[in-house]
Amino acid sequence: MFFQLTEEQLMIQQAARDFAQQELLPGVIERDEHQKFPKEQVKRLGELGFLGMMVDPKYGGGGLDAISYVLAMEEISKIDASVSVIMSVNNSLVCWGLETFGTEAQKQKYLVPLAKGEIIGAFCLSEPEAGSDATSQRTTAVDNGDHYILNGTKNWITNGGSASVYLVMAQTDVSKGHKGINCLIVEKDMPGFTIGLKENKLGIRGSDTHSLMFQDVKVPKEQRVGEDGFGFKFAMKTLTGGRIGIASQALGIASGAYELALKYSKERKAFGKEISHHQAIQFKLADMATEIEAARLLCLKAAWLKDNGLDYNQAGSMAKLFSSEVAMRTTVEAVQIHGGYGYVKEFHVERLMRDAKITQIYEGTSEIQRIVIARSVLQ
Repeated sequence: MFFQLTEEQLMIQQAARDFAQQELLPGVIERDEHQKFPKEQVKRLGELGFLGMMVDPKYGGGGLDAISYVLAMEEISKIDASVSVIMSVNNSLVCWGLETFGTEAQKQKYLVPLAKGEIIGAFCLSEPEAGSDATSQRTTAVDNGDHYILNGTKNWITNGGSASVYLVMAQTDVSKGHKGINCLIVEKDMPGFTIGLKENKLGIRGSDTHSLMFQDVKVPKEQRVGEDGFGFKFAMKTLTGGRIGIASQALGIASGAYELALKYSKERKAFGKEISHHQAIQFKLADMATEIEAARLLCLKAAWLKDNGLDYNQAGSMAKLFSSEVAMRTTVEAVQIHGGYGYVKEFHVERLMRDAKITQIYEGTSEIQRIVIARSVLQ
């Protein structure tokens, strides 16, 4: 086993760290407080190549490996998970899905500007009645010759108000169940497509999460991704890779909270000495450091499997499950170590604690990850 990162991977990690510290940290509390979408920061993210990291350079991407992606996601998530979820959706769900399953025409029209960061995309699966049970799609796409007529509602869509391209799952043939679902590429300005109000969220408040409404939206058939009925498989295969991104986000949130707690423990004094000298605090820090390292190795293993063309379904779910649980435990303990200061926004850890919770929910809840893992170990 070889754990040494390559020179290129270390450069990507450092570039992400510099961007996070220099361009994301200033104003991160204000963006969270006012639910302000980080428009300028996302534009800069695209200019640096972080929105299409793994896309083939012939389509405008960086051609980097999944390990580099994990490293970058961790560094950015340490500072602003709202920005990292925008990055994750664009890379893991939208760009990967189009590059892997899209037609050449779809890649040229949509993937190239997405990979270059000129626009961002959204992945639209969840509905009011279809969260973890993604087979229960109520959004319909009626076959009407050379196009589909799209009707329905999507909920909790990341980049919902800021995206230009939307990958929308819709039921075309109810009698076929999940085999009757299609993925359609919808453009923001299509008649009948309406963006609902922004959700007022607990965490990742800088990212824009919206409901989307479709009323008789005419979608040309050439904007269907894959063969007829491939939509559910498309969504599941895409989410499998997306879990590596969210696992890395959770890892970054945990790492960021740990680093803040470690620094604070060396500065804060109680009973005549720095609190880092008290065994109660030392044990917390030891547990945090150990769990974070374990989560990092799970993320890197899943990424390595993906890079080498091996099955990463179980590994991705394990990484996502464990990293999200570690993010919650670590951020709660970071607040505890900070004491009263941890409960105010100035010290950042309360925001990281709020941001951590969503990693246990989106792109497959912890319960769904356990189902995936159980199926894998029992087969």
